Amino acid sequence: MAHFAELDNNNIVLRVIVVADEFESDGKNWCHNTFGGIWEQTSYNNKIKKQYAGVGYSYDAVNDVFIQPQPYPSWTLDENFDWQPPIQYPSDGYTRENAYFWNEETQSWNLLN
Repeated sequence: MAHFAELDNNNIVLRVIVVADEFESDGKNWCHNTFGGIWEQTSYNNKIKKQYAGVGYSYDAVNDVFIQPQPYPSWTLDENFDWQPPIQYPSDGYTRENAYFWNEETQSWNLLN
């Protein structure tokens, strides 16, 4: 099975569908002819176009990658097309995963209770 993402005119993902293997080789055209619209293949196991597309993701046609929506206005996109906070996640030895959350108002990481 192959997955294809429908894009709007701004290259924002509207939906992702599964296409039978027999249509994968010409999947973009098959999707367009069947449903209309603009389509790009995406990979559930992240083997193509950086990562699996989701609704609201954007498609960068120049670099041929899908990009997650920006999580916060202060975060910037790095050279690997990942969003980075203005301040690194704390490395204070805390062993609990996701022990902090980003506080956009104070531009800082806050410890969860």
